[in-house]
Amino acid sequence: MNLQKRKELVEVALGKREADMVLKNGSLVNVFSGEIYKANIYIYDKYIANVVECNLDTITLGKNIIDIDGKFVSPGFIDSHVHVESSHLTPVNFARAILPKGTTTIIADPHEIANVLGIDGVTYMIENSKDVPMNQYYLIPSCVPSVVGLENAGAEFDDIEIEKMLDLPRILGLGEVMDFVGVINQSDRMTKIVETAIKKGMFIQGHAPELIGNELSAYICGGPISCHETRDGRQAPDKIRKGMYIDARESSISKNISSIVENIKHMKSPRNLTLCTDDREPRDILEVGHINDCVRVAVKAGLDPIEAIRATTLNTAQEYKLDKIGAIAPGYFADIVVLDNLVDFNVLKTFWQGKLIAENDSLVVEINSPKLDIEYLNSVYVGELSEGDFKIKSPIQNGEVEIEVLSYLTKERSITDRKTMLVKAKDGFIDISENSNLNFVAIVNRHNLNNNIALAVVENFYLKEGGVGTTYSHDSHNLTIVFNKPNEALAITKRIKELGGGIVTSENGEITGILPFPIAGMLSDQPAEILAKEISHMNTILRKMGIESASPITRPSTLTLIVIPNAKMSDLGLIDVKEQKVINLFK
Repeated sequence: MNLQKRKELVEVALGKREADMVLKNGSLVNVFSGEIYKANIYIYDKYIANVVECNLDTITLGKNIIDIDGKFVSPGFIDSHVHVESSHLTPVNFARAILPKGTTTIIADPHEIANVLGIDGVTYMIENSKDVPMNQYYLIPSCVPSVVGLENAGAEFDDIEIEKMLDLPRILGLGEVMDFVGVINQSDRMTKIVETAIKKGMFIQGHAPELIGNELSAYICGGPISCHETRDGRQAPDKIRKGMYIDARESSISKNISSIVENIKHMKSPRNLTLCTDDREPRDILEVGHINDCVRVAVKAGLDPIEAIRATTLNTAQEYKLDKIGAIAPGYFADIVVLDNLVDFNVLKTFWQGKLIAENDSLVVEINSPKLDIEYLNSVYVGELSEGDFKIKSPIQNGEVEIEVLSYLTKERSITDRKTMLVKAKDGFIDISENSNLNFVAIVNRHNLNNNIALAVVENFYLKEGGVGTTYSHDSHNLTIVFNKPNEALAITKRIKELGGGIVTSENGEITGILPFPIAGMLSDQPAEILAKEISHMNTILRKMGIESASPITRPSTLTLIVIPNAKMSDLGLIDVKEQKVINLFK
């Protein structure tokens, strides 16, 4: 804000200059004082000039006076951690979907697209979002690939590249430092990357699944100050007490807010609690909500409504050192949400920088969508393969053999363990046809033509029939295929190459479902309303095939999360997450 603008705001506050807009008779949620009271809000240009209790306001001077009629008025909601790519929407289409839900600011980590397209992927997200009527801030991915030497991605960022990207527009700092083992063990790579952000005085986002006690303290001392991976609420008090920001998550597949609230609601107004969506599908955004839904869940779990709103506004703004947002107060940006009540948190109006952007769940402004060259690039580079490439060779010709297997602990969570099992060998290859709890999994490197493929067996994936393949598979986003027969995997591979990425299902070698993601193999060019229907259709197909999770399309992508305990897959093979090494399938 320049000097002239400050002078004009002073005049508006004193009643010497007319406000552009007055929001009259609102029930103001004051996140500073923890009070709710009737107030008039004076807006001039992008800013709030004054907030006056209704019974003390003697002059209502404004060009446009909007009577809020006692409805609740909150600061615009802030998502403390999100991957726009996980919605499979472009940044512009993502903004169109979430603004009617009251989200006026997001802090996004574009490490998904960075793992495919490198720096070009990061700049695409920034360029695509530059004219949207909301704050889309980004963090520079810290782990591309997530763990060097354990997977091959489409790019590799070191401290030198990250230092350059930290100077891009709307960059707040370093994205989730997933290699928690590297931080704790002070690996040369992670130490240099974290130090680069520290020297620039920038934010360092954490990722600390299952870390407690001394290991958690060591991780915090290493630099990261936040964590959205608190899946078990019993771990939340330790993080809160140690000063770490907990970005409590409510995604389409990982729903952690209730458990966290249950374990910290005895605490007195923790200032390091925020709420985030991380990964949320378009249909959930449109039908259930965005951050307003996170607030709803937190309140239902027992968090005071004012505390829940504070966790999505002021706390998040202070976490990221964002100046003049996160509250309704003089001098702050006029990012404001009008709510029907503090139980359902349905959004009636969304204002961003003093302009009405959405009303009654619909946009009231046009948001243009730029066309960028990268949107027309086919990023699926896979050579010619055969059915034989999807068969696991056995160390014996026939009989029973011990094999290391990936095993899911539940139908919902992404936590997997490794176990040794006896399986059949037939004609020199592994045969799992008689065990309905097992499927084959293939990870095909899609970032070059080296035909690098890793094969394994997964237990409790719950794919009863057919096969499913996706190019959206955290974090390397290689082609992940779960299947029962090799001809299914081959058919999926060929169709995904033609599409340029997406999700494809097959049964007995015939294609049964297609969901295209032509942009980097992870984004659609369709708006949320259309994409939600397409994803819903694919989820229906996958549920019929046996995948019963809350987000079936997301289930395959969890196989390759080599930073989530305890065992995962990459294009190099079966991975021991904590030991950070490739595991031999056979003893």
